[in-house]
Amino acid sequence: MSNSNHVDQPVIAGIVLAAGTSSRMGQPKQLLDWEGRPLVRAIVETALAARLDEVVVVIGSAGGEVATALANLPVRIVPNPFTAAGQSTSLRAGIAALSPDAAAVVVLLADQPFVTTAIIEALIGAWLDSGLPIVAPVFAGTRGNPVLFDRSVFAELLAIEGDQGARGVVARDPARVRYVHFDDDRPLFDIDTPEAYAHARALLASIE
Repeated sequence: MSNSNHVDQPVIAGIVLAAGTSSRMGQPKQLLDWEGRPLVRAIVETALAARLDEVVVVIGSAGGEVATALANLPVRIVPNPFTAAGQSTSLRAGIAALSPDAAAVVVLLADQPFVTTAIIEALIGAWLDSGLPIVAPVFAGTRGNPVLFDRSVFAELLAIEGDQGARGVVARDPARVRYVHFDDDRPLFDIDTPEAYAHARALLASIE
């Protein structure tokens, strides 16, 4: 659901980082089956169901197949030819591709399928209520993803280098971070290995 019809609401974007090499999985994890859909499509559909005005998907490894998996979805696909240089390159590519009127962005990872639309909505609500430039979720006591960043932090995100995400930006000044607490720890689960995928499938079956 877009909030674009509400002129008093700032423009909020989403970035799905889906360019990983899946080195530990042995096959493109973005394409693994998740409830009858490629994993990346399931996660992008979650983002699209939230209150986001645009969704950018950064692709790299298996980019053509990942783009095909997202066919007919209203997203902007951004190739990252520098995936081998680390996660920071995908984050920078996503930030650079946002429309100039984006006031904030929610950054999601394409291997965490238990993140829900409700979590994204809660982060957005906390940002609107608090006015703080960073909003992060805490799942059963552990900080996780996705994380919302105000435009005032974009320059710091664009300055990240190497194989790291935005963890350092979040940790830089605790006073500017609003944490939203959830009791459920399942959103922390990421699918990096065949064993993790099997575990995630079993976890999914147990809650259906």
